[in-house]
Amino acid sequence: MDETVQMLKRLTDANGIAGNERAVKRVMEEELQGVADTFRSDGLGSLIAVHEGSSSTPRIMVTGHLDEVGFMVTQVTKGGFLKFQTVGGWWSQVMLAQRVTVTTRAGEEVVGVIGSKPPHILSPADRKKPADIKDMFIDVGAASKEEVESWGIRPGDMVTPYFEFTVMNNPDYLLAKAWDNRIGLAIAIEVMKRLKKEGHPNTLYSVGAVQEEVGLRGAKTATAVVQPDIGFAVDVGIAGDTPGVTAQDAMSEMGKGPQIILYDASMVSHKGLRELVVDTAERYEIPYQFDSIAGGGTDAGSIHLTGEGVPTLAVTIATRYIHTNAAMLHRKDFEHAVDLLVRVIQQLDEKKVSQITYES
Repeated sequence: MDETVQMLKRLTDANGIAGNERAVKRVMEEELQGVADTFRSDGLGSLIAVHEGSSSTPRIMVTGHLDEVGFMVTQVTKGGFLKFQTVGGWWSQVMLAQRVTVTTRAGEEVVGVIGSKPPHILSPADRKKPADIKDMFIDVGAASKEEVESWGIRPGDMVTPYFEFTVMNNPDYLLAKAWDNRIGLAIAIEVMKRLKKEGHPNTLYSVGAVQEEVGLRGAKTATAVVQPDIGFAVDVGIAGDTPGVTAQDAMSEMGKGPQIILYDASMVSHKGLRELVVDTAERYEIPYQFDSIAGGGTDAGSIHLTGEGVPTLAVTIATRYIHTNAAMLHRKDFEHAVDLLVRVIQQLDEKKVSQITYES
C-alpha cells in the first residue's frame, strides 16, 4: 500500500459513531501533525486544524465529518444478548448476520453478530417481510448477562460495523467500512497538505466535525468557532452505476469525478461559489459531475446557516452501498476532489471572496 492508501485504511479502520469520535479524531490529528499550525476543538469535540497562508483572512473552512453510522448498546439481556439503538440511518435489510465491534469504556473490542429469529420458525407471510430493527439483537457469544458485564460491556457502549479494508483487483476501487465520511476527512487532510506546500492567500481550516449522522450538529458548533468566509462540506454521494439504478434515481458514476451538489434537503448550493468551482474544474480539466439529492443532506446545511450566513458548497464522492458494513468508491474521484479544492482555494483572496459574497 502506498502512503495515501495507508492513510485511507487508518481512517476507515478507526471506529467512531456520533458522540464517540475520539479514535477517528486522533487519526486525523496525527495525519496533520507538522502540517497544521494549530489545533483546537469546539465544545462538542470537533477537530479544527488551522494553516495560515499569506494572509489571516479570508477564512476558508473545509469540513468532513468524523462519525460513521453504527449502534449503541441499550440493554444486556439475562441470556447475554445486547439490545441496541441505531445511531444514524440504517436499512434493516443490510443488517442481519453482519459482524460488528463493541467497544467498551476501557477501549476493549468485543466481536458480535447481529441476529434475529431464524426464518424456519416464521410464518410464510412473515418470511416475506423485512426484519424489524427493534426485533434484532447482537450476539457476542456469551452465556449470561454476568459474563457480558465481566467483559466490560455496558449500556451506552459504541457498536460499529466490522469490515477489512480491501483494495480490489482494479486498484482504483477501494472497499471499506465508514467511507461515509472518512473520505471527506481524507480530502480535508490532503487539501491542507497540498496547500502548505503550494501556498494560498487565506487561512485554511480543515475540520473533522462530530455528529453529522444525527443532524449535522458538529458542523454548526465548529462553524461558530471558525466564523468562515467560505465553507465547503466534503462527503459521500450516491453512485448510480449499479444494476437496477436509473439516471433518474441517481445521476453520478464512480470514476467520473467529484460531485458538485446543486440541491439537497439541507441546502440550495450558493450560485457564486458553485460557478467558481465549475469554472475552475473546466480551466484545469478536472472531471466533475452535477448531482442533487432530494432526500439527504451534508454538513453544508449547518455551515451555510451559521452567523450571518456563509457561502457554502457540498463536494462529494460517488459511493456505492453507503450506510452498510462495506462501501466502495474510486480513488481517482478522491484525487480529483483534492485537485479541485486546492485550485479553488488558491483563488480565494479578499477580492474574490467579496465578489462571491456580494455579487452573487
